[in-house]
Amino acid sequence: MNKFITNSKNDKKKELLHKGFEVGILIKGIDGILEILGGIIMIFLSPARVSQIVTFVTQKELTEDPTDLISNYLVKLSSSFTINSQYFAVFYFVSHGLIKLILVILLWKRKIWAYPLAIVSLILFIIYQLYEFYLSHSIFMIILTVFDLAMIVLTYFEYKNYKLKLD
Repeated sequence: MNKFITNSKNDKKKELLHKGFEVGILIKGIDGILEILGGIIMIFLSPARVSQIVTFVTQKELTEDPTDLISNYLVKLSSSFTINSQYFAVFYFVSHGLIKLILVILLWKRKIWAYPLAIVSLILFIIYQLYEFYLSHSIFMIILTVFDLAMIVLTYFEYKNYKLKLD
């Protein structure tokens, strides 16, 4: 009886990890698509246009509260947006999105070799995100890093469980 309860708890834990993995790769897939679309949109936005859009979006908030942290940050960020940063953003978003999307498709198709590849890719993303955090101190980079760390754990357990089923 005790063994049955342990297996039942183990099965529930595996099922919960599997569901977390599926939700995680769904989020990564959506994020990949949005990054690709964002990169494509960036092709058509000149630095002057980005500045105009940010000014339009933040104008009302800055009129009401000139010290608004987020609006001021966006204005400052848009003013430092150059052609070089535009090209980098296009390359980064499209390539990063494509990598994510391809990995999600491979994981969804349960390609056994895609699990270690996804883990290595996430580790590389984390290294870059930590570097970006060091430069910008953006809390967004920390949030992405925590999510990617969770995805590494979920991908590892999914890989381990899937390999056991194959053996």
